Amino acid sequence: MESIQAIKQRFGIIGNDPKLNRAVEKAIQVAPTDISVLVTGESGVGKESVPKIIHSLSHRKHGKYIAVNCGAIPEGTIDSELFGHEKGAFTGATQTRNGYFEVADGGTIFLDEVGELPLTTQVRLLRVLENGEFIKVGSSKVQKTDVRIVAATNVNMFEAIKKGKFREDLYYRLSTVEILLPPLRNRKEDIHLLFRKFASDFATKYKMPTIRLSEDAVILLEKHRWSGNIRQLRNIAEQISVLEQNRTITGATLHAYLPNIGSNLPAVISADKKESDFSNEREILYKVLFDMKSDLNDLKKLTMELMQSGNTQQVQKDNEGLIQKIYQEKEKETHFEEPERPATTPEVLEIPSQIATQRQEDDKYHFAEEIEEEETLSLHDKELELIKKSLERHRGKRKAAAEELGISERTLYRKIKQYDL
Repeated sequence: MESIQAIKQRFGIIGNDPKLNRAVEKAIQVAPTDISVLVTGESGVGKESVPKIIHSLSHRKHGKYIAVNCGAIPEGTIDSELFGHEKGAFTGATQTRNGYFEVADGGTIFLDEVGELPLTTQVRLLRVLENGEFIKVGSSKVQKTDVRIVAATNVNMFEAIKKGKFREDLYYRLSTVEILLPPLRNRKEDIHLLFRKFASDFATKYKMPTIRLSEDAVILLEKHRWSGNIRQLRNIAEQISVLEQNRTITGATLHAYLPNIGSNLPAVISADKKESDFSNEREILYKVLFDMKSDLNDLKKLTMELMQSGNTQQVQKDNEGLIQKIYQEKEKETHFEEPERPATTPEVLEIPSQIATQRQEDDKYHFAEEIEEEETLSLHDKELELIKKSLERHRGKRKAAAEELGISERTLYRKIKQYDL
């Protein structure tokens, strides 16, 4: 068995990062077997080198090696490309065609960007992995094939499975052995080494002196994020080799070739959006309206009790929590200073008492009924929806749901009875 360094030299793999060496070592170890392999990593890290290593070191090395970019084939023709079709199977099928699985019988197929496969094609591929059988498009005859499948993807497969874009059973059949290639930003010591190799190659290709980096340029090169990984580094080296007259590249010169150099500050971004975050603008608006309606209902209740009893002190005592919620919390939320007020709230209750007096003299303050009549059905529906979502999130716990909705537990209970939840 060849050493890791010999294999890297043979296939043009540059770098001494431990994770890179481990990936090459795993490829060497699984090559003699027929185990299916899934190569993962970001775009541009060089995933296409791993299946070549596996094929060349396997007993299938004399068979065909076919690389298929699954993301580049249209959804309507990918089944025909992979499994072939019969004459007349669809419009334009003027003759029978053999697919890649039939052509590569006894060899290796590399399915690049396998995460982009349509679900219908995933079902066909699963059958090939399970028993080596496939059916051409437009045929009813089952055919056998003996191929080694090596797949690669830059997609987060667990996220794709969660969203229903990739079959979980197919993922576990493809990833019998998973080989992860690290991104270039995690291989700091290899970045300058790779740049020097690319600079030497382009100097030979374009017949010009090799470019060299100053110390500050090397520091800048290693600090850059390299979102495009090795592919991006290669492109930068080619641009500088062709465009720069001065063959010694300073940090200032390199800076001009690095895109978004100032946007690499670290940031914490939540991958999962919480359901309780009303990120949708419409939901935020309905939440505000729902809170306003809740406050109005509380005010109507307080006013009605005051009108019926006429005892301000007793109403204040019985509804101390409600008054605290409506008035004092609102005062605390303001951002400007107000004159000090007494601890009790007689002046707050003074307005409802005036309304009660005027209602006895002239019955024109029937605002409660008018609010009910003006409310739209959509607001009722959204209120019901918000209550349902909150109860589902808190698994039926009314206290927690009421706190999230900004209403009392008793009000929530009344609404549950009202909507028959």
